[in-house]
Amino acid sequence: MIPPAPVVRYGSHPDQSANLHVPAADGGPFPCVILIHGGFWRDRWDRTLMTPLAIDLAERGYAAWNVEYRRVGQVGGGWPGTLDDIAAAADALADIPEIDASRLVAVGHSAGGHLALWLGARTNGRVSLRAAVSQAGIADLAQGHTDDLGTGAIADLIGGSPAALPERYAHASPAARLPLGIGQLLIHGAADDIVPPSQSRVYYEKARAAGDDIELVELPGADHFDVVDPAHEAWLVVVQRLPRLLGTA
Repeated sequence: MIPPAPVVRYGSHPDQSANLHVPAADGGPFPCVILIHGGFWRDRWDRTLMTPLAIDLAERGYAAWNVEYRRVGQVGGGWPGTLDDIAAAADALADIPEIDASRLVAVGHSAGGHLALWLGARTNGRVSLRAAVSQAGIADLAQGHTDDLGTGAIADLIGGSPAALPERYAHASPAARLPLGIGQLLIHGAADDIVPPSQSRVYYEKARAAGDDIELVELPGADHFDVVDPAHEAWLVVVQRLPRLLGTA
């Protein structure tokens, strides 16, 4: 049985915290998957959305860092606090002895997919990702704003439109940061009616053209939440590729 997952704080706000899931076996430090939940960056959702995946990862021999962060609707959430928190949460892994901070992959769902890819674009942190996995992620914020994903969610995160705040979109949108220079895996359900598969399809083509190592797996019949079901084939696609993405194969 895997041990309990303690809450570890990486800042002073109550939501600047994460649960650390580690395998039951000795032999750490362990390669680690940073899990980032979605919910259109809004405070009505939290990291418990990713807890089943964290447990599954620990059972498979990986550490999982299930991250919470300040979200839109909270003091300090949105621009730039949400992005700052994701960066700080990743950097905190450098000080956790159970973690092999040289073998990190970020896996994010929906808005968390955006944050996982954004984290992969970062070049000035204490730790660096080997790869990023986007599960039904929002990879192009400008296009997402045009499509009104989440009914104004992107403008709420950034503070306005791409026309009004182009420099913020250039910083925050993974599509504007290409090439990321790391491996990327995009998982998307073809039946997703919350974040359209076109978000992953168009980003994939742009990333390939920019020279990034990237794979897109689109699952017929899968919806927005199937991709975070540990019993669904969409999750098996991720775990099958983790050794290569983490550099442990």
